[in-house]
Amino acid sequence: MNNFLELVRLRQSVRSYLPKEVEQEKLNYIFECVRLAPSACNLQPWRFLLIKGTEARKDLQKCYARNWFAEAPIYIIACADHTVAWHRKSDNKDHSDVDISIAVEHLCLAALEQGLGTCWVCNFDVELCRKLFYIPEHIEPVALIPVGYPSNETLTDKQRKETNEIFQEI
Repeated sequence: MNNFLELVRLRQSVRSYLPKEVEQEKLNYIFECVRLAPSACNLQPWRFLLIKGTEARKDLQKCYARNWFAEAPIYIIACADHTVAWHRKSDNKDHSDVDISIAVEHLCLAALEQGLGTCWVCNFDVELCRKLFYIPEHIEPVALIPVGYPSNETLTDKQRKETNEIFQEI
């Protein structure tokens, strides 16, 4: 990748993975990128569970039973810790959802830079996930992120609104 814009243009949701192990060096790089993600008041209200073992992978697949999901060699459960999150004073809005989203996108872009594919999965059985991985009530599983080498799928055109449709000068 030559620049950030190119990286962003190439990022897509990958739903087909090769049966190839992800090298620890690449995971470490991704973890460091996530660790450096910004958060409100630098509170870093996140926890990430790395799911690599066969039994743990099978358990997580119960939370989101899709054939393509089962292909991924590893998963990351992105969790928001509501007891650590910054709350806006005017309305007490908990910003853990914003903070975890920033960190997960850092994860996805870092993975792409390392030649890996990812996909945000938010439509999963949260309570089953919480139970299977002993996640306490104050920590919310927000997204499941499969990580692996993409199969030979082709890059699809992203349908995006034009800049003038999403930015308004006042």
